[in-house]
Amino acid sequence: MPLGIYISVPFCRTKCSYCNFASDVFSRVVFERYVDRVCADIPNAPGIAAEMGGRIEREVDSIYLGGGTPTVLEAGQLQRIFAAVGGQFNVRADAEITVECAPGTLSSNVIEGLLASGVNRVSLGVQSFVDAEAAAVGRLHKRSTVLDDIARLRAAGIANINVDLIAGLPHQTAESWLQSLTDTIATAVPHVSVYMLEVDEDSRLGRELIAGGTRYHAHFVPDEDATADFYVAACEQLESAGIAQYEISNFARAGFESRHNLKYWTRQPYLGFGVDAHSMLEASWEGHDLSRADGAKNKEQGFSLCGSGNAVRFATADALEKYVAGSPLKQTAVSPAAVLEETFFLGLRLNRGVDLRTIAASFGQQAIENLHPVIAELVADDLLQQSGDCLRLTSRGRLLSNEVFQAFLAPGLSTQA
Repeated sequence: MPLGIYISVPFCRTKCSYCNFASDVFSRVVFERYVDRVCADIPNAPGIAAEMGGRIEREVDSIYLGGGTPTVLEAGQLQRIFAAVGGQFNVRADAEITVECAPGTLSSNVIEGLLASGVNRVSLGVQSFVDAEAAAVGRLHKRSTVLDDIARLRAAGIANINVDLIAGLPHQTAESWLQSLTDTIATAVPHVSVYMLEVDEDSRLGRELIAGGTRYHAHFVPDEDATADFYVAACEQLESAGIAQYEISNFARAGFESRHNLKYWTRQPYLGFGVDAHSMLEASWEGHDLSRADGAKNKEQGFSLCGSGNAVRFATADALEKYVAGSPLKQTAVSPAAVLEETFFLGLRLNRGVDLRTIAASFGQQAIENLHPVIAELVADDLLQQSGDCLRLTSRGRLLSNEVFQAFLAPGLSTQA
């Protein structure tokens, strides 16, 4: 099964108050050292995979540069990264190649560099089309910047564009949210991601909200009910515009679903490079060739080997200094029970849901029997709906998805021995 490649670029022009990612503002002097390190890691991928107990395919059908804001790098630095990937892997001609961009960072040189590197998809971190809302959380762009970037990307030949929006930003109202949705739809972009504001200790705004303070406009953040209403309105507005929801936070016109992100949700293999980059690969043990033992059965069922339990996970350091200094990778054991849990809480993110018969074929019928009480309770609570062997979230379930996923992490749920 083709591999997905993720490359983290943890640099930003400014640190947004809501951001809980491993990214920050750094001097440009650091950029070159970071690119050097990433480009050195990529040719070592087979050795890294072997050391972690995994195996990788040379064929790649998706590449994703995220962050952070990859487009703060110079065009030449971006091209070096893509050249390193192309030198180690066989990138398919039809591969989806995505770069995340902050509006206002797409200079002509950067766009030319993206085109020269084969980039065919751009994700714009818009968050809001209302200038005052964007400014309140530290975004540097205006509505006109976004519209200009979209026009220039299309003129350059990149029409596969995603727009990110956040429901629940400070000062947001039902009216202003509708304006952002209306503007998004008017751009006719083929993909939209809608996230509800996350409140946790990992962002400045989150910490201030938890503390009940007023910094970062925290006292102007809509309450949870209003934010949920905004999300529901987005689902309705985008659906009516022909941008169908296919995952909790993602909406697309037919044929424009994110191939790379679908790898995460369907547990296909992916390999990450850079700060706080995660990987999941097929497991490989000496004397036990998993591709021969289970490959035909899993391909027939639409799973990669990662989907049936034979997987390894590992991650790079989550701090820039540690990563550049060569901090060792952190490996995470993936037990069969953990894989079963992931199959449910990742698969249920998708509107198509999960197929119980397919899961039983991979994990044993007893695994499904063990889950019947959990599933029955979630169906009774209108969080899940079941049609034959298909299990999916309801509209209410998508709003309370963390509660649903937690139910599949309950102690005692295990696969058939």
